[in-house]
Amino acid sequence: MLRKRIIPCLDVRDGKVTKGINFAGNRDIADPVELAKFYSDNGADELVFYDITASAEGRKLFTDVLSVVASTVFIPLTVGGGIRTLGDFDRVLKCGADKVSVNSGAISDKTLIRRAAERYGSQCVVISADVSLIGGKYTVFGRGGRDDTGMDAIEWIRFCVGEGAGEVVVNSIDTDGVKKGFDLKMLETVCEAVSVPVVASGGAGSCEDFIELFKTLPKVDAGLAASVFHYKEIAVPELKKRLRESGIPVRL
Repeated sequence: MLRKRIIPCLDVRDGKVTKGINFAGNRDIADPVELAKFYSDNGADELVFYDITASAEGRKLFTDVLSVVASTVFIPLTVGGGIRTLGDFDRVLKCGADKVSVNSGAISDKTLIRRAAERYGSQCVVISADVSLIGGKYTVFGRGGRDDTGMDAIEWIRFCVGEGAGEVVVNSIDTDGVKKGFDLKMLETVCEAVSVPVVASGGAGSCEDFIELFKTLPKVDAGLAASVFHYKEIAVPELKKRLRESGIPVRL
């Protein structure tokens, strides 16, 4: 069985790591460079860097902080925010990103994922889907959770994987920052729909939530979280120790 990955997420706004609840009420937490180095040195398997207001503000992802973060960490780095063109892919990859995460850009241009996969390879292209349960249907949101696209999330994710996305990050808006566990029902539906790696995001509040995630949904490849790591409510080494003791394969 493949080892499960633990991935801290840096939501960056105006050069600072920030965090809110249900994609709202964000407040600044820390310097992204210092935090990235801390995670790289303390057992994180990968790191995600989101410029969370780039799409909403209609601007390109800022690369000055990203370049420093990329030069500081020695684990795979996924970068997203304001990715609309192949030029944006090229720019962040040249800054040191290993994978590029796209959401709103793919919603606006349905050919973007296919063209990016053809140029850079599927392993480089991540579809990051912001999803909420609306009227009994899992629905995709754009612009950092601000725009209800009305699109069926499962069909959208399946389409993106068919276009060449090599990984899916499922961001549950409903459980984001609530710390009462991952949205297991939604994640199960996604895992049944695609065969590429699935990363669960939104809702982690304890080590038990990660254990439940991987025990209940063995097809989930990784657990992503932010505030529980940033506020040191969960330490990555301790989490991995607990997972190993629970029979879940991880890299220590």
